[in-house]
Amino acid sequence: MPRKMRTVRVERVPGVPPIPLPTRATRGSACFDLASAETVELERGRVTLVRTGLKMRCPPGTFLEVRPRSGLSSRGVLMANAPGTIDSDYSGEVRVPLTFLFEGRYRIEAGDRIGQVRLVADEPATFRPGKVDPVKSRAGGFGSTGR
Repeated sequence: MPRKMRTVRVERVPGVPPIPLPTRATRGSACFDLASAETVELERGRVTLVRTGLKMRCPPGTFLEVRPRSGLSSRGVLMANAPGTIDSDYSGEVRVPLTFLFEGRYRIEAGDRIGQVRLVADEPATFRPGKVDPVKSRAGGFGSTGR
């Protein structure tokens, strides 16, 4: 059964050169690529908020997740707060916080794909005190299932 198509409203930021709206690279892509609206030089160890030139508003009951691109990570470019969350009530420009791991600099050109965005259902939940029974097979915390 086909799922209902949701619409994310996108507005271009005035004065910023237009870049493509988020699109899927292939039919099977899980996320929509985000492009840089500016040319920037990333420096090792410094976080740079890279502009997309876009504001986005997702439908009620959803939020947007911004994720890194694996092609950039293989070159030493990481998203500093992956995944990032764009709440349904945020209306500012989407910026992607990137950092560079290697010596020297990494140049991002306007139009380069710098991240991916995904629409996610925001499930209602409540948190309340109560006993949490341990799962013996997962004792030990981080890395408890091995490499």
